[in-house]
Amino acid sequence: MLKFKIEIFLLLMSITLFTLSAFCFSYAIGNARLVDALFPYRSYAIPFVGFGSGLMAVASVSYSKRSKSCL
Repeated sequence: MLKFKIEIFLLLMSITLFTLSAFCFSYAIGNARLVDALFPYRSYAIPFVGFGSGLMAVASVSYSKRSKSCL
């Protein structure tokens, strides 16, 4: 079980990664015509979402185990 501060940190990191992935997925440059030029950071979005989901899962499981043991 993780400590409460670490769980909060992991949840905040996952929220940050989800926000960053939304930015990377929707970022556009001016009037470029190619998809790669329009979305140069799109390939980073999926790893950010995956890593953020993993952090969120670890923090959630740790919190649920800790809250069950306190009852």
